[in-house]
Amino acid sequence: MKIQKSNKKNFFKKIFIKICRLLNFEIIDQSEFTIPTLKKRLDENLSTTGKKSITLPMGEIKITRQINSLNIIFRFCTNVKMLTQSKQRLFEEEKNQYTLRSLNSILRSIQSAKNNFRYLDIKITAIDSGSDDADVQKIKKMIEEKSINFEYVKLDLDELKDFIDPLASTNQKSNMGNIYKSFEIGRDGNYDLLYFLEDDYIHEQNSLSEMLFSYEKFSSLIKDELILCPTDFPYLYNKFAPTQIILGNNRHWRVIEETLCTFLTSKRLLLKYWDTFISMTKTENLPFEKPLHEIYSKQYCLSPIPSLAMHCTNINSVYGLSPVMDWKKLWDENKLND
Repeated sequence: MKIQKSNKKNFFKKIFIKICRLLNFEIIDQSEFTIPTLKKRLDENLSTTGKKSITLPMGEIKITRQINSLNIIFRFCTNVKMLTQSKQRLFEEEKNQYTLRSLNSILRSIQSAKNNFRYLDIKITAIDSGSDDADVQKIKKMIEEKSINFEYVKLDLDELKDFIDPLASTNQKSNMGNIYKSFEIGRDGNYDLLYFLEDDYIHEQNSLSEMLFSYEKFSSLIKDELILCPTDFPYLYNKFAPTQIILGNNRHWRVIEETLCTFLTSKRLLLKYWDTFISMTKTENLPFEKPLHEIYSKQYCLSPIPSLAMHCTNINSVYGLSPVMDWKKLWDENKLND
């Protein structure tokens, strides 16, 4: 009789779960630490791309801003160690090591994101502003082995001379040209989201998933486009100051007013502030990213706590290594096997 009662109880439970699914409700089984309607544990990712964002214990948010495509515009140069300073980076390796490990980390993150965003059209556009051929061939092979939509662009500064400050240094002209070209590719392409990425950011494996889930969530909440930076910069901890903290998918996110030139945003926002974006390349501002900061005074820009990516600069840089992050582990995880 006890077995029959148990079977009867399980039968009604299954019926109840099916009804909840039909009504688009989720139920939590605290005793089993699961959400039966999702067939997931409470500590798994509970959000559904393009439909709902679920973060416990806060509940569910309906997604009204579904993302449909992403172009990762990867700007790289393996021949210039540091653009504007002579200090060594953390680990003091050759520049190509930072480029290759950065690329490897984003490739790993793409593979992880594909498990959640199966419908998402992801492309990598790699812009080369001065790299050895051996490094270029290695980069091409790394991307092509992952069967990712890929385009290689060799930067031609002569084509961009009308868009670059003529008084800038040679290295800065190359940087400005690379940035302008990345904006141009974003403007002329058909991709919804654009991740403008420099080649010295090493990503956590879950970074892209967190950024994409959080973009859908935040954009749905504010009914507008926004900017996401993957890095929790040290400068944010230099003083006590009021701040706004928002809960993303699996990270806290903070409203910030400054970033460098690595950030994720939408094509819509790029077009909206096109003249401001490209003013970075026409005149050398102080700081260089000043036009971006002007945009952030009008649109939300957020960065994660803790960081999703390690910016590999000198350890003393206020825009460098994120606190509360295992730098060595992340560096070693993304070493390439020769």
